[in-house]
Amino acid sequence: MPREKFGTLTQQMYYILLCLKEDCCGIDIMDKVAGLTEGTVRVGSGTLYHLLDEFLAAGLIRETKVEGRRRSYLLTPAGRALLEAEYHRICRQAEDFRRVFGKE
Repeated sequence: MPREKFGTLTQQMYYILLCLKEDCCGIDIMDKVAGLTEGTVRVGSGTLYHLLDEFLAAGLIRETKVEGRRRSYLLTPAGRALLEAEYHRICRQAEDFRRVFGKE
């Protein structure tokens, strides 16, 4: 059975969407992801623009500005809902870890 698209997010997907709470262009997103994660998550330009296209097609983000080749994007309500669902999924995993290893 194929995996549901965006059923869970990779770290790169999560941080790209997180950055798009505010209007950002591609280079800003790459810089913000590196800054937010203190360099532990990096997004290359090929991966970034592929994911932006997929997020656009899925209605998770919208294009806000086009200035030559520079395009800016913003999270949609559907993108925010997906990001919140992923946050809650991660929190449940952390709770499970604490439940299993919390008494050690």
